Amino acid sequence: MPHTHARARPLAILALTAAAGLATVLTPACGDVNAALEKVAEARQLASDLLVQFTKASDAANRSVMADTDTASVEFAQESRQAAEAVQKDLDALRPMLESLGYSEEARLLNGFANSFGEYRMLDQRILDLAVENTNLKAQRLAFGPAQEAADAFRDALKALTAGAGKDGSPVAWHVQALALTAVTTVREIQVLQAPHIADADEAVMTRMEKEMATSESAARKALDQLRTLLPPSAQGQLRTATAALDRFTDLNTQIITLSRRNTNVRSLALSLDEKRKITKSCEDSLHALQAALAKRGFTNIRER
Repeated sequence: MPHTHARARPLAILALTAAAGLATVLTPACGDVNAALEKVAEARQLASDLLVQFTKASDAANRSVMADTDTASVEFAQESRQAAEAVQKDLDALRPMLESLGYSEEARLLNGFANSFGEYRMLDQRILDLAVENTNLKAQRLAFGPAQEAADAFRDALKALTAGAGKDGSPVAWHVQALALTAVTTVREIQVLQAPHIADADEAVMTRMEKEMATSESAARKALDQLRTLLPPSAQGQLRTATAALDRFTDLNTQIITLSRRNTNVRSLALSLDEKRKITKSCEDSLHALQAALAKRGFTNIRER
C-alpha cells in the first residue's frame, strides 16, 4: 500500500504542474482575445464614422457651391473642412489599429481610401476656394440691381429731355426723339447680354458678347453726341445727367464682365459634377468595402490569427 501511494504522488504532482501550466497559457490568451475583440469593435466604429464624416464633408461642400449668399457659402465651406479634418483623424487612428490586428486586406482597403481621399481634398480645396468667391452671383446682383437702376436713370433722363423737344413737331424734334430712342435701345441690348454672359463658361462666346456690348455702347454714345449738337442750351443739363447715367451703367457693366469672366460659381459647379463626383464614388466604394470586410471579422478569425 505505501508503494502505491509512492507511485501516485509523482502523478499528482505532474497533474498539478500541467494544470498550472495550462492556466498560465489560457489566461493571457483569453486576455489577448478580449483585447483583440475590443480592437475589432473599435475598428468597425471608426470605419463607420469615417463614412459618416466623409459624407458630411461632401454634402457641406456641395451646399457651399449651391449657396445663394456669401455668408452661407463660407459657412458651408467651413463645415466641409471641419468634417474633412474629422475624416483624417479617424483615418490616422484606424490605420495602426488594423496593422496591430494583422488585417492586411482591411489595411489595403483603407490605404486605397486614403489615396483617393488625398486627391479628393486637393480638388475640394479648389472647389471651395472658387465657391466662396461667388463671382457669378455677384455679377448677377450687379446686373439686376445697380446696373438696372443706372439704365433706368439713363432712360428717364432722356425721356425728360425729349418731352419738351417733341412738342413743336419739327424735323429736329423728331430727330431728337429718334436719337434718344436709339440710345435707350442700345443700352437695353447690353442688358440683354449680361445674363447669358454671366451664365456661360465658353471664353469665345463671352468674347463675342463683349464685342456686341461694345458696339451697342458706341451707338449709345454716338447718339448722345448728336443730341448735343441738336439740343438748345436749356436742355444741355439734362443731357449731362443722361451722360452721367450712361457712364455709371458702362462702369458697372465692366465690373459685371470682370466678375463673370472669373466664373467661379460655374467652374466650381462643373468640377463638383464631374471630377469630384468620380473621386467621391471611389472614396465611398473603398469605405463600404472596408466596412464589409470588418463585419466578417469575429472570434474565430482572432483565434486562428
